[in-house]
Amino acid sequence: MVWRDASEPVMWRADETELLPGMPIGTAVLSEDPKLPDEWWQAFNASLDALAAQDTRRVATPDTVTVTQALVTESIHSVFSGDFDTTVERWVPAHADLNWANMTAPTFSLFDWEDWGNAPRGLDSASLWGSSLAVPALADRVRQERRRDFESRDGKLMTLFVCSKILGPDAYPEDPRLEPARRMAEQIVAVLQTG
Repeated sequence: MVWRDASEPVMWRADETELLPGMPIGTAVLSEDPKLPDEWWQAFNASLDALAAQDTRRVATPDTVTVTQALVTESIHSVFSGDFDTTVERWVPAHADLNWANMTAPTFSLFDWEDWGNAPRGLDSASLWGSSLAVPALADRVRQERRRDFESRDGKLMTLFVCSKILGPDAYPEDPRLEPARRMAEQIVAVLQTG
């Protein structure tokens, strides 16, 4: 159940939950590799693929901000210059708050669903990649596992969208994710400008 407060700029949600099968993997942004087994990654991929295959009219609201084309364009162009189109081609159901604090191990479970809804393809994959950048091997594993998302045009846009949050005006100067995000963003901007 979801509702907006009539007198305050607040959104309220109530969700029914059950006991998780394990502990959260870590904080939203990891600083060391959790060394997840292949079975975990298989369950992770199957869950994201099944979610993206669903239909909903609900729109994703990460951090209570509705994901729209305007938000995507504004976020990307506020940080990255260049003449490239930010139009999203495919919107699919997404968790919209995918990070290491919202999944369990050793048994895979994805929880904290209050933000889920339609979002650009690749948002979840790019978000988890961004949460993994302080551990390069883990970030590479996320890109390998979700390769189809990252290779899509929308996946490239979502990677820039996530990079814009890491590199934007509220960037923390000591964030170990800054340099890898900057390098990836430069590569993606170059690709989008040429094609």
